[in-house]
Amino acid sequence: MIKAFFKYYFKRRGWKIQGGIPPEIKKCVIIGAPHTSNWDFFYGVGALGWFNIDVKYLAKKELFVFPFKKMFTSLGGIAVDRTKSGSLVDDIITMFNKTENLIVLIPAEGTRKKVRKWKTGFYRIAVGANVPIMMGYLDYKTKTTNLGPAFYPTGNIEADFEYIRNFYKDVNAKIPENFSLPYLD
Repeated sequence: MIKAFFKYYFKRRGWKIQGGIPPEIKKCVIIGAPHTSNWDFFYGVGALGWFNIDVKYLAKKELFVFPFKKMFTSLGGIAVDRTKSGSLVDDIITMFNKTENLIVLIPAEGTRKKVRKWKTGFYRIAVGANVPIMMGYLDYKTKTTNLGPAFYPTGNIEADFEYIRNFYKDVNAKIPENFSLPYLD
């Protein structure tokens, strides 16, 4: 019921989808960018409904409280404690290795605020689990959600981030001043 509502809302607000996950890809990491507004969640869930894919996604643990915990969990949410450094990357790689089908969406910026650089966890997960990265976005200017193409990381993070940066360079965020392209230190 919740997924149907988001799907309806997405279409009603005039959004459209492009691309998708090729049927032969059963496991992948999706980059969710730009992530500058709470509206990204609503439109993102609606778009995923139209793409007809079951996705797990990472979100800060503070969201998983009553009365929203059940909704976030039912929509595929995985609570992340951002105050703890630890084995989240390894845990997700293990999840990939234990299943035949898994799609994990990660907001690579790690927050809705402007950041100087993107988190690299999505990349390390894809390399460690030997799965492709699907680059996804919400473009608020064109009201378009795109999913794809599949990108297989080479292990050369600098070159791969250049490829990712080129993909996102013309995407229009809800709050443009909060979106930064992926850079490394």
